[in-house]
Amino acid sequence: MLPIRLSKDSREPIYHQIEKQLKALIAGGHLAAGTPLPSIRALSKDLEISVITIRRAYQDLEAQGFIQTLHGKGTFVAEIHNTTKQEVMTTSVQEEFERAIRNAMDYDYTSDEIKLVFAETLKKLEKGE
Repeated sequence: MLPIRLSKDSREPIYHQIEKQLKALIAGGHLAAGTPLPSIRALSKDLEISVITIRRAYQDLEAQGFIQTLHGKGTFVAEIHNTTKQEVMTTSVQEEFERAIRNAMDYDYTSDEIKLVFAETLKKLEKGE
């Protein structure tokens, strides 16, 4: 079973959440090239969502070159160039920073306050807290 966590409360569509998390697993090296992925039906059952939703995520990932389907054999992680992996990781981190910064701005934090919170959080995580 893949370590995919879905938020049904999120504004982000479920298929996009799956796509994003699979990209992160592939780009981060957690799923190596050639690794078999669960069938659409199996993943649908595991995540308790529609087959159509999984199919959409798989189709998008295949169109982007992250996975490949071999008829009669299954779906596998494709070989990804290191530059693509780096782009995926950078984009993912930037999107999360953007989300967090927008959240802080919604609470009327200033740029300096946001930087201070970031620095404090980074120090805390570096210490393993």
